[in-house]
Amino acid sequence: MKRSLLLICIGLLAATTASAQNPPAQSGPNNSAVNSPGQNNSNAPVAGRNSFTEGQAKSKIEDAGYTNVTELKKDDNGVWRGKASKSGSVAAVSVDFQGNVNSAK
Repeated sequence: MKRSLLLICIGLLAATTASAQNPPAQSGPNNSAVNSPGQNNSNAPVAGRNSFTEGQAKSKIEDAGYTNVTELKKDDNGVWRGKASKSGSVAAVSVDFQGNVNSAK
């Protein structure tokens, strides 16, 4: 009887110690991959349903340091594509549904 009581106490102590070492997960959304103003979460445009208007897509590109944004069109993957100037050269640029601005390499 004493032995089984001792084993139960040891089991409870071990369970309590294990839970103290693993704190609970944080509550609330912490998805910085999407909510990261001014930062790209991808080095290539991500396909997906894009709710940006042409004006909003142009503003995203300009906020990334480009000027003279032209020929903006949304492709079949939901990515806005066009041309823009940066540092004296013209490049193909894109804006995906997450707001990532990328230039063609």
